[in-house]
Amino acid sequence: MNRISPARALAAALIMTGARLATAHAHPAQEAPGAGQTLATAPREVAIDFDESVDAAFTSIAVADARGRSVTRGKAAADTANGKHVSVPLQPLPSGRYTVSWVAVARDGHRTQGHYSFAVK
Repeated sequence: MNRISPARALAAALIMTGARLATAHAHPAQEAPGAGQTLATAPREVAIDFDESVDAAFTSIAVADARGRSVTRGKAAADTANGKHVSVPLQPLPSGRYTVSWVAVARDGHRTQGHYSFAVK
């Protein structure tokens, strides 16, 4: 009869748990405004809720107009009560297309990045 010792079972469980933690990355769970959205009214901020807590010191959101000029008013900040929520205030936006670029560093140190666009009528 083939039996797995408790020590081997524990070692296998730890390895499997470690593999899951090693692949953890923060990805957007919700974006406001959302990717591809066309708004009738210009937003005052861009906010992203990530699927896990992020390190505020290394996480950023940048927003640029069609010419690549920044339209943010200040730096992105993480919500102290909710480590998954990051937002950046915007200058008053005229009609046009805007690109949001984000970088997120999860609490475990893994870095992800991405971008999307939205439009204002």
